[in-house]
Amino acid sequence: MNTMPELTDEEFEAASRRGAEIGGDLLARSVRYDPQRRVMHVHLQNDTSFSFPVDKVQGLAGAEDEDLAEIEISGSGYGLHWERLDADFTVGGLAAGIFGTARYMAAQAGRQKSEAKAAAARANGARGGRPRKAG
Repeated sequence: MNTMPELTDEEFEAASRRGAEIGGDLLARSVRYDPQRRVMHVHLQNDTSFSFPVDKVQGLAGAEDEDLAEIEISGSGYGLHWERLDADFTVGGLAAGIFGTARYMAAQAGRQKSEAKAAAARANGARGGRPRKAG
């Protein structure tokens, strides 16, 4: 299910052109999917590259390898598009670690485990857990 806002082709192309003007160095030259590691490798027009795990990305997590491998560079390098998955992401956003909507990213952050979170949970449990709501 696509949770990204629907855009017309004209709106998408206009946004892609604006993005290319703003973030000229973050334009994809090529992209390749590594099914063994479930990682997408993006080579940029400025001769740098980055990779990201597909299972961290909204709309790509858990997708079949065949669907992930069918990827297009859109907007003159500004975006990546998976037709079969109905998913679109900006190259700049992916490079910055933005793997979905704000709500999706917040939910993912809440799932992170750390010793600090575990210690806080233990301390809260020792005090009897969460306080009951008044009323």
